[in-house]
Amino acid sequence: MKLGIGIGWRPEIAEAVEALPGIDWVEAVAENICTGHLPDSLVRLRERGVTVVPHGVSLGLGGADRPDPGRLADLAARAELLSAPLVTEHIAFVRAGGPRVSSPVLEAGHLLPVPRTRDALDVLCENVRVAQDSLPVPLALENIAALISWPGEELTEGQFLAELVERTGVRLLIDVANLHTNHVNLGEDPAAALDELPVEAIAYVHVAGGVEKDGVWHDTHAHPVTGPVLDVLAELRSRVDPPGVLLERDDDFPPAAELAGELDMIRTTLDGASADAGRLARGVRPSAPAGASTPSDATRDRLASAQTALLGALVAGGPAPQGFDRERLGVQRRALAAKRAGVVAKVAPELPEILGRGYRDAFLSYAGGRPMSGGYRRDALDFAEQLLIAGRPADAAARRRLTHWWQDRAGAHPPRRTTRLVRAARAALIGR
Repeated sequence: MKLGIGIGWRPEIAEAVEALPGIDWVEAVAENICTGHLPDSLVRLRERGVTVVPHGVSLGLGGADRPDPGRLADLAARAELLSAPLVTEHIAFVRAGGPRVSSPVLEAGHLLPVPRTRDALDVLCENVRVAQDSLPVPLALENIAALISWPGEELTEGQFLAELVERTGVRLLIDVANLHTNHVNLGEDPAAALDELPVEAIAYVHVAGGVEKDGVWHDTHAHPVTGPVLDVLAELRSRVDPPGVLLERDDDFPPAAELAGELDMIRTTLDGASADAGRLARGVRPSAPAGASTPSDATRDRLASAQTALLGALVAGGPAPQGFDRERLGVQRRALAAKRAGVVAKVAPELPEILGRGYRDAFLSYAGGRPMSGGYRRDALDFAEQLLIAGRPADAAARRRLTHWWQDRAGAHPPRRTTRLVRAARAALIGR
């Protein structure tokens, strides 16, 4: 299916997306779509004939456990609601722990890399087949950006993706910004990865911005698209004409004119590079080893132990697993905590308002040894509760406001409107 040029739909830029010229399709984060009420902007776009593709972020198909049936059902429902031609997810794990390793479930709040080993590939392939059987439309999977690499990997990224496609028939969502990220952070050659890919399996392509800090590339989706990322797009275009290319932007949204300018740069890059039959040759793809298509419980247990140890080091203050670069683990740990603080500030904007400049340091201190237990809204409540238990913030008025905020959201029954108005008036009288 030919998708054309698209942009990631986000509520913050919904009006701008509707007004942008030449938009053929949009992609929306599946978990942010309520099946009971489609946002008016998406309704209008669909009425204009604009295709909407749901993009999942929480399945964790690269994890040790089989996909959660409830999450799969939710993704399927969104695909049907949007009459989407396909759905997309990531080659990543997002949680670990649980009964398989007799530990609490740890949530990363982020996409983490799967080890490129035979064991992990066997598990991923079976998880993908389970997902494919549960979805009403084809599935495409995205390569992710990484700050860290696993020790003892047996396959390159291109080989890993090629065998995944060969064994499952899944489509690929190739993010050229992620290929650039892995080039800077892990020394992986984007052109070599593209040479090994089954480019005919590409469903569409992501393009996004990032920033380099102290020699590490952060795939922020909050900065302009850079020349090196467009160079990777040109490399891909020299091998194949992708069915669709989409600009992603998730934060620090620029004016509509800047978004339009980035889309024009993408079009210019695609027009300036043409598919060359001489570049289509790839390395020989490995065939699936006999008996590897169905992983044993022992295989899943080994993967579960390894992923739990890594995630424990990143979000729960655990020791660094053997073989990992400790410095890079520290970078990843700080990046996860910073992202967590930023998302909590978005879902609970009252917290930085109440705590002022002290919000970020207080949250990072809290997050250092306390992993998420149930999503970002639960995280916000737990953070506020820990502050109150510790008698913070020191300012009495701010502590009262935080207490009322926590009670309003943690109680069995939310306070009535009159109670909220009385509290607001009291806060105003005491100068907040």
